[in-house]
Amino acid sequence: MASTLSGYAIGVTADRRSSEQIALLEGRGAQCLHGPTIVTHPIADQNEIVAATLSLLAQPPDALVLQTGIGIRSWFEVVEATGHAQALRETLATVPLICRGPKTLGASVAEGLEVDWCVAPATAAAVVGHVVSQIEPGARVAVQNDGDPQPWLATRLSQLGYDVLQIPIYRWSLPDDPTAAEVLIRAIVDERVDAVTFTSRPAVANLVAIAADLELDGALRDVFQRSVIPACVGPVTAAQVFKVGFGYGLHPARHRLGSMVQQLTDALVAQARPLSLAGHQLVLRGRQIEGLDQPVQLTGRERAVLLALLQQPGFVRSKTALLDEVWKSRTPGTHTVEVTVGRLRRRLGPAGKGIETVIRRGYRLRTD
Repeated sequence: MASTLSGYAIGVTADRRSSEQIALLEGRGAQCLHGPTIVTHPIADQNEIVAATLSLLAQPPDALVLQTGIGIRSWFEVVEATGHAQALRETLATVPLICRGPKTLGASVAEGLEVDWCVAPATAAAVVGHVVSQIEPGARVAVQNDGDPQPWLATRLSQLGYDVLQIPIYRWSLPDDPTAAEVLIRAIVDERVDAVTFTSRPAVANLVAIAADLELDGALRDVFQRSVIPACVGPVTAAQVFKVGFGYGLHPARHRLGSMVQQLTDALVAQARPLSLAGHQLVLRGRQIEGLDQPVQLTGRERAVLLALLQQPGFVRSKTALLDEVWKSRTPGTHTVEVTVGRLRRRLGPAGKGIETVIRRGYRLRTD
């Protein structure tokens, strides 16, 4: 397990629990590039949380929608500190509780709450559909908001005629300093990472927003659709990945961080490529070549050139074709291809003889 992801580079966009996620990935041998695209802020004025709680206690709702695990935990931390926890638990024992997905259910049970419904899939639209099917418009419905500054679920229930009590706990925002996210975006566009992990819907949207400021959002979509794996913690995040044009995101059946890491591990391990070069039996794992005296690390360009030649072993690829495929431009010139191929041969040692130069035509792989 310790080296299953050796040779792979993975971008991490999370703010919360990023160190835990990075430890899981690096423990399997991956190289991680952390570029948080989201920041979670607790509500600075706890009086706002207390006021919403007192309103709930004074007029208990006909139902309470619990949206996030962090929201539930943070809410009870505040009411414990302000002396309202016991009253809140007693009141909620008489209120139908609706959880948005299994993660929220787990946090609710941990706080000693008895949940009446757990809505799956864990989408805001599914929660609205459930409320409409069970509760008549005009009823009082409390909603523990997620961090979205424009709370869609609460707004939609209000539009449908419900008396909505919003309980704000925290908010999401773009990072004040986007430098790390910008570094990650450039690495993705340059195909220097093999996968990017997303643990929330806003993290996806914010990545696109930051890329748009760099005028790289189009290139970002292209590379996700072509080669970089978007790994998501659950279906809500995966739906956002698809919505922004990144293609289909991996997401596990159990919406847990460890499950996401395991699924991504399986997907990357499946990408390992056996290859034969000049009589040497090798394996390409990400940017790492195994089968020589010791593992060899390739740069992103070197790996891309090798993969381009591997598409049709024995067939000649011209330098201009390699420029088009690997550099996406002919501006660097064919000398850049020559330098990259030369470095690749040196890294491969005796197996480098398997990359043959065909005078005035280009390069091909000799596999025997």
